Amino acid sequence: MSRHDADTERTFAPLPPAHGQAFARTWWGRAWLKSLEDAALDSAQLKAGRRLARAGAVGAVSVRPGRITAVVQDRDGSAYRADVLWAELDDDQWNRLLDMTVERAGHVAALLDRDMPPHLVEDAAAAGVDLLPGMGDLEARCDCDAWDHCGHTAALCYQVARLLDQAPLALLLMRGRGERALLTGLQARSASPAAAASTEEGVDAAEAYAAGGILPSLPAPPDLPAEPGTPPSLDTGTPPAAGIDPGALRHLAARTAAEAHRLLAEVLHAEPEPHYAVEELTVAQDAVRLALGAPSQAIADRLAEGSGRDREGLAPATRAWELGGAAAAAVLEEERTVSGETLTRARAALEGAWDDEERPSLRAEGNRWTVVDAPAQLRLGRDGRWWPYREERGRWVPAGGASRDPATALASLDAAEEEG
Repeated sequence: MSRHDADTERTFAPLPPAHGQAFARTWWGRAWLKSLEDAALDSAQLKAGRRLARAGAVGAVSVRPGRITAVVQDRDGSAYRADVLWAELDDDQWNRLLDMTVERAGHVAALLDRDMPPHLVEDAAAAGVDLLPGMGDLEARCDCDAWDHCGHTAALCYQVARLLDQAPLALLLMRGRGERALLTGLQARSASPAAAASTEEGVDAAEAYAAGGILPSLPAPPDLPAEPGTPPSLDTGTPPAAGIDPGALRHLAARTAAEAHRLLAEVLHAEPEPHYAVEELTVAQDAVRLALGAPSQAIADRLAEGSGRDREGLAPATRAWELGGAAAAAVLEEERTVSGETLTRARAALEGAWDDEERPSLRAEGNRWTVVDAPAQLRLGRDGRWWPYREERGRWVPAGGASRDPATALASLDAAEEEG
């Protein structure tokens, strides 16, 4: 990536092909894609643009206020200049956005670190400012003389999702202001009269909190231990009370320490999408969760019974929980009929994920899509994510984490085999 004046233009070097990979990995990249696809561009043009972007056909991307530009090479070798225009925010919208931002310390800290907190979209919308494109917001211009969006401008839009993974502040540059103007605006608002005041009566607590600039910085968070702590020893020499199983208690303490370590990691790393959440579990779900961590065979048998499974059935359930918690475990068990609308979206995602010559043959049965003549399967969760499965000894078992892109989910099966 090369960089000009960050307030007027940024140029991003071409990115390599993205075969078998999701276009975006960060929250902002995925949010841009969702906005793009929800804005109802022609589905055929979207598919053509996705194919070109995957093939690495998009050249260096120039990002300027109100415009993004790149040269896109077509499949026949022809090259076209593609421009996508997006109206800049006016001064009133920028003032509302900055006023809202300085009232939230977390937003200010992230922006000062050249990052964009995901909740900024919701908070900006509440202030009357839309940060992501909506219906008809993106105006297309291309040398191919298309009257509206074409495959070249769609490819440019898909490439922007990958660029936002690298530099989310580029979104604000498209809206009219680069880093310098943004930070200057934030600093000017932080230096409020309340922050500068120093009288014998002092400053009202509410005013001081709102000012933000006069508050001391929070201490740095502690370093996260590499592993969960070791539970205390239960070898006291005293016989346990009736009904107490020391081995089960030791395992429960170890799982509690592991869960506390996971929750602490989410807080310290400020992950917008935690690996999984544990809340309001059924007895059967909790039994599967507790089966993590290689308990003794006797404890594993008790947990299998508590989960309503036999010993062989507990292993894939535990693997699913390890990959994605209750949501992944539900996909393991759930064999459901997919509604017409969901089925249409699923087929469109599968059709658009591969080129015609690369697309595998899939047999659909409800939410389960099995690769013909291969021990591989995709399962569609209720949240629209795809889970890869592999057949082992006549049983389908989870083989990796979920992905919004079915091609990425299926490719993880090949990657796992290569690593194995």
